[in-house]
Amino acid sequence: MSNLLNCSEKELLLKVAEGNEDSFRQLFSKYHQILGRYVYGMTDSRNMAEEIVHDVFFKIWINRKTLTGIHNFKAYLFVISKNHTLNSLRKLSHERLSISNCEAVFKRERLYEEDSNIYHTLLDEAIDHLPLQQRKVYLLSRHERLRYAEVAIRLNISRETVKKYLQIATASITTYVQSKFKTAVSICFVSLFF
Repeated sequence: MSNLLNCSEKELLLKVAEGNEDSFRQLFSKYHQILGRYVYGMTDSRNMAEEIVHDVFFKIWINRKTLTGIHNFKAYLFVISKNHTLNSLRKLSHERLSISNCEAVFKRERLYEEDSNIYHTLLDEAIDHLPLQQRKVYLLSRHERLRYAEVAIRLNISRETVKKYLQIATASITTYVQSKFKTAVSICFVSLFF
């Protein structure tokens, strides 16, 4: 081991390239702290810096045979560390963006669901506010899907009366829902986020 400490860096790299684990440990000891500070400066995360340094040295060990062609190991080390760090930051950014997008979709779905629930509640309220005969015409026509003539026969009124009641009921329901919907959605929206 003492013999390895006196080796030049080029000799150390040649020994690592041949698979000498002691030489690799020496190389790691010589550079891991300097490299850790460098990566920490880019990531501002101690855990991430440690992980990247270990990944870089793992990559060096896996590709150790290529070390024989390296003339400036320190520069090489910093370049691959910078690239690995940037890739890791990019990946982290994409993961956070994906999580953020998923949360946004979930919130939109919840809002849509809430909007739909509010709309149907208001629609039911509006139908309940209709005069009895208009309510019957509307429900038979829209819910039971009966034709004007069929509604007229069931309620013993003319087809034209069915048509007129349906127009009045639809206008009344639309006005009611529109007047209440924006307020209800605003209240729902505020309650979802606070």
